[in-house]
Amino acid sequence: MDCRQDEIVTSLMASYHEVGGINHVDCGNLPSKQAIASLCEDLLHLLFPGFFSEEAVTSDELQLMTHELVAGIRQRLNVEVRRTVRLNGDSAPAESEGLVCRFMLALPKVRALLQTDVEAAFEGDPAARGFEEIILAYPGLEAIAIQRTAHVLYKENVPLIPRMMTEWAHGRTGIDIHPGAEIGTHFFIDHGTGVVIGETAALGDHVKLYQGVGLVARSLAAGQALRGKKRHPTLEDHVTVYANATIVGGDTVIGARSTIGANVFILESVPPDMLYALGQQEHQVKAKKQK
Repeated sequence: MDCRQDEIVTSLMASYHEVGGINHVDCGNLPSKQAIASLCEDLLHLLFPGFFSEEAVTSDELQLMTHELVAGIRQRLNVEVRRTVRLNGDSAPAESEGLVCRFMLALPKVRALLQTDVEAAFEGDPAARGFEEIILAYPGLEAIAIQRTAHVLYKENVPLIPRMMTEWAHGRTGIDIHPGAEIGTHFFIDHGTGVVIGETAALGDHVKLYQGVGLVARSLAAGQALRGKKRHPTLEDHVTVYANATIVGGDTVIGARSTIGANVFILESVPPDMLYALGQQEHQVKAKKQK
């Protein structure tokens, strides 16, 4: 078969016009996936100084390194935010610069939250040998760190970028947390692979999840009609959910201090202080008061 380049290009151009799915060529680029990935890596450097560096960072160098990281992130994030702001019909540089400034000023609060997450992981996992191991080796913390930073941009109504950030973390960790999810302090994901937390999920303080847990919407059949509505469950303080449990629906509330057993499918609320699990013999769901 004669494969002519002109014919290939012509057919691809026709496909671009007919099918779409290309970047906004005539009105400025969309955010760059490569740039967002690089920003996420630098944010981890900024949130955990010295932990993600190839070379040791001395105390004398820390302030200079922080200055350089902050300046680089501000500059590059401002470029990407301008691209997304353009999607909303507004290209004012002042808006993107102010937004990026607010984001950077929020990072100390994000670090304070992440410190509680590190503490929760250490207290919740007897296999942990120290905080250093958790920061360097626990994928759950990395996913949470990116989600908490992306959540700041999500609350600023920045399009695309927050989701790109959490999908970058998803690809690295196997943990899918939407940037819109509201997550309290001392959050711990043990093992983590396959965890999914939807956009309107709300988690209180001291929540612990194991691998394969899904906090998902009841049905997506209504599609875009559900936008902005509470679709994902609420977990109150001190809730533990074991492996491969699926909790469904925006009206579903798991009460404080309750424990959800492995491999259950929950469509209804669970009162506080309950153990909700499969019976060993009957293989039926049983809920009972925890002692």
